[in-house]
Amino acid sequence: MNSFQSKASLSAHSRGAALMFASAAVFTGNVLLIRTLGEMQAVNVWLVACARFVIGLGLIAAVYWKEFEPRHLFRNRKLAERGLVGATGVYVYYVTIMHLGAGRATFIGNTYMIWGSLLAAWMLKERLRPAIVIGGISALIGLALLTNVISTGARPGIYDLLAVLGSLLSAYVVVTIRHLHATEHTSTIFAAQCVYGLLLCSGPAVLHPQVPSPGAGLVILLASLCAGAGQLAMTRAFRDLPVAEGSLIQMIGPLGTAMGGAFLFHERFTPHELIGAGLIFGGTVFAAWRSATTANAEAE
Repeated sequence: MNSFQSKASLSAHSRGAALMFASAAVFTGNVLLIRTLGEMQAVNVWLVACARFVIGLGLIAAVYWKEFEPRHLFRNRKLAERGLVGATGVYVYYVTIMHLGAGRATFIGNTYMIWGSLLAAWMLKERLRPAIVIGGISALIGLALLTNVISTGARPGIYDLLAVLGSLLSAYVVVTIRHLHATEHTSTIFAAQCVYGLLLCSGPAVLHPQVPSPGAGLVILLASLCAGAGQLAMTRAFRDLPVAEGSLIQMIGPLGTAMGGAFLFHERFTPHELIGAGLIFGGTVFAAWRSATTANAEAE
């Protein structure tokens, strides 16, 4: 690799990391807005999901109307897989939250980072760097402390297994996104989630029709914009970032949600929850810093 190619690779890596951090930030905004919505009005989850996918398609039409290839959504088997598996994963996540609680479901769901890293090493031949492994273990332990999953005392059951299945589905999705970037544009990959997500969610939403209040409707709109922008940024970031590194950066989302909960909803943290937050932050920063250092060294 010559000097020009090395610098271009380093620039792409930096852009991908910045997009992934931005994605985690707006995803955090989405979660906090959904929580605000829950305090305003009981809204059908399927309606919220449909709004997210419709707004996502609107963002694609506004930003990537020239690059978007809608015909590919039904001709490329991998795009269909990305859409169907991703939409199923969203449904599984909602079900496990209802039966396991947000903390336990989130912890199990976020183990997709580990499964995704292993799948990428096997399917895409991506290198699993020690810094990513160390940072990932630190972040997962921190997430377990932050969400109190260790202290619940709950025994594994059918919904725990379902949550593990959901994490495996998420892992397959991020590996598929990375693979699809070889042949498809970011907008088309993102649209697969929106289109197939609508196919899955529109039926339950129609069966349980609901008209939100004007205030709740505005919150749904803002939350959908955050979710769409976050998903679009994440999809684009995976063009330049390995699965392991990109997934690890997304782990700061629960940390941001916890901080937002403390600031906006006056939630209080126990000492072990603060330790967990520190482990997530430290593990993510360490892995990102070591990856940037390694990329810089390879470019020289």
